[in-house]
Formats: sequence, C-alpha cells, structure tokens
Amino acid sequence: MSERQQRPRRRSRAANNIDQSIASPCIMICTLDETTELCEGCHRSMDEIREWMIMSREQKLAVLDRVEQRKQSQS
Repeated sequence: MSERQQRPRRRSRAANNIDQSIASPCIMICTLDETTELCEGCHRSMDEIREWMIMSREQKLAVLDRVEQRKQSQS
C-alpha cells in the first residue's frame, strides 16, 4: 500500500454533501469595514464568508436573514 493510501482523510465523505441550493450573496465588492468587521458588499462577517461553502441550507438561510437585518439597520 502506498503512503497516500495509508494516510487518513482530512475530511469525511459527508463533505461531498455540500448544499448548493442557495447562492452566495457575494457581489464582488470584497472590502471589510474596520469598524463593523462586515463585508461592505455582502454584509457578511469573515466567518460567514469563510464557512459559506460548508454550511447547511438552514445555516445559509439564517445568514441571509442576518444580512437583511444588517442592511436595514444601516439604512
């Protein structure tokens, strides 16, 4: 058995179940506001941006709700 076959996988096979039913809110204006630490384009935090691809559908919907609240509070 080769060395590659002997090493454990870093991610479980469950990682293949990535939810793609919800599009990212990214609008390609990727600048973090130093005060709020939110993206000026999509209003997500760095954690929300980084984790988006591995979030469940429910988690993504919750982020989108927070994004809408953030946008309304800035108006």
